[in-house]
Amino acid sequence: MPKIDIWPVIHSERGALVADLTSLPAEKWDTPSLCSSWTVRDVLAHMTATAKISGGTFFPKLIGAGFSLARLQEKDLVTERGDSPDDTLARFKGIETSVRHPPGPGDTWLGETIIHAEDIRRALGMDHDYPMAALVQVADFYKGSNLVIGTKRRIAGLRMMATDTDWSYGTGPEVSGPMVAVLMAMTGRQPPLNRLSGDGVDTLRSRA
Repeated sequence: MPKIDIWPVIHSERGALVADLTSLPAEKWDTPSLCSSWTVRDVLAHMTATAKISGGTFFPKLIGAGFSLARLQEKDLVTERGDSPDDTLARFKGIETSVRHPPGPGDTWLGETIIHAEDIRRALGMDHDYPMAALVQVADFYKGSNLVIGTKRRIAGLRMMATDTDWSYGTGPEVSGPMVAVLMAMTGRQPPLNRLSGDGVDTLRSRA
């Protein structure tokens, strides 16, 4: 597939996530997401914070957090959660069309948007049709990278294959399923593994 322009897709996907969360009951905002120890509300706050960082602000913020990316993220998360779920959502709406981002390749921010949106939706039992070209582009980006997420190391020696589009990568025991589930498993999420099949699934599960 040809490379896509990431920002129209990012903006569209942020808008779609806003629409999905607008009527979310208050008690659902504390649902554990697919992302580590963060709740649904935490993930949305993190997405907001990331979209407010620029190359010029990232390093001063990192220095202020003692050069700990995790500490920086947690500090920003507290700020962007606001005082209520409505506040959290309003802050996210405020960055819907932002093109600001920390230093890094553009496909990082496409992946950030899609993967964290799915972290939220899958936890809440919501389905969403992501643009297939975007899923493929993110998978192609992550498959060769160990930065932060460690995908290259996680899928080493496995054949990853989508069943709903013409995409595959690697050699070895097979892991196959819908492209979105393959991508999420590549980034270390456990629940999407239940949507996958093949002799390599147990190996991938042990590396998540």
